[in-house]
Amino acid sequence: MNVAERIQELKAQRNAVILAHNYQPPEVQDIADFVGDSLGLSQQAASTDADVIIFCGVDFMAESAKVLSPTKKVILPEPDAMCPMSAMCTDLELAMVKEKYPEAAIVAYVNTSAAVKALSDVCCTSSNAVKVVGKMPQEQIIFVPDRNLGAYVQRFHPNKQILLWPGFCPTHDNITVDDINTLKRQHPQAKVMVHPECTAEVIDIADHVSSTEGMIKYVRSSEAQEFIVGTELDMTYRLSKEAPGKKFIPVPEAICPNMKRTTISSVIKALESLSPEITLSPEMIEAARRPLERMIEIGRGD
Repeated sequence: MNVAERIQELKAQRNAVILAHNYQPPEVQDIADFVGDSLGLSQQAASTDADVIIFCGVDFMAESAKVLSPTKKVILPEPDAMCPMSAMCTDLELAMVKEKYPEAAIVAYVNTSAAVKALSDVCCTSSNAVKVVGKMPQEQIIFVPDRNLGAYVQRFHPNKQILLWPGFCPTHDNITVDDINTLKRQHPQAKVMVHPECTAEVIDIADHVSSTEGMIKYVRSSEAQEFIVGTELDMTYRLSKEAPGKKFIPVPEAICPNMKRTTISSVIKALESLSPEITLSPEMIEAARRPLERMIEIGRGD
């Protein structure tokens, strides 16, 4: 029995679904039932009749899956696959800031722990952050944890006071203007698309700024044949499958080591042992679910 057959056998035995984030290694993306962004994957898993969710990603993603699927068993194959940006904002720190600014709304990027979400008024994704902040009645916003995404949102809402948490994604923050310009010289016909977790200087020279799913929509609709991809390197693998025939040029240094922890072996072990499991108290699940539901309500309000 080969590896793929073993995974299929275990999935059937466990009634499991495998989720893989766009930044996972190609071989992990290939064995997943769904590949996508973090919240979208959690929503897809919640709509299935699976008893077990194997989340190939990082810690906050598996927690979000548990919040949206409280009766399912959620497994994070690599317990040390942590998101450094999420770790830059803890619930204890946020509680202190909340006391200091009692009139402010707390908008939490989904790249946060369940405990941070539980203290927030509403969640947002990189694709809807601008809209969510615009819909909040408060003029003062505490935006956690990504300073770059928060600064990007500020561009669209100059009349709001957005208090930026000093967090950032090391992978995106390390993409430089020099990196992009070097690739542009090598590929002068290529369109530059970057993630809003990048710095303002990088965003300023991009042709397109969006979430990973937004990038897929952009390349499908664009007449361009070459794209410089300003996000985690293995997003180019997903893009090449979604838009075959087009060329995708990664920023070579844009690698998230935590996303690369998951392997085929760790997925098999997770299916065999149903561990390590993500556990959250019912109270935490309920508190973290409310800001996610508020975000979804805002989306429906178009």
